[in-house]
Amino acid sequence: MNTEIYLTPEELKAIQDMNSELSRMKMTIGDLEMKKSNIIRASDELYFQFSSHEKSLIEKYGEDAIINMQTGQVTKKEAAPKMEIFKN
Repeated sequence: MNTEIYLTPEELKAIQDMNSELSRMKMTIGDLEMKKSNIIRASDELYFQFSSHEKSLIEKYGEDAIINMQTGQVTKKEAAPKMEIFKN
């Protein structure tokens, strides 16, 4: 005797709904990973541009230049005081 067994309609609906939600979540995670990858790529490019621009500013204003990021004012680092060594 081969009797077929089925889930109740409620059990079937519950498992189908959960499976659908898991599939949606996986798709969302995939989309977010793609966005993350694009943001990382864009930030790498921006970092490269920033570094290039920074190098050109160093060439123009010197390695000892300090740039105020709010005003654009360029100042020079103060030289560290020289310490004298006393010999006895």
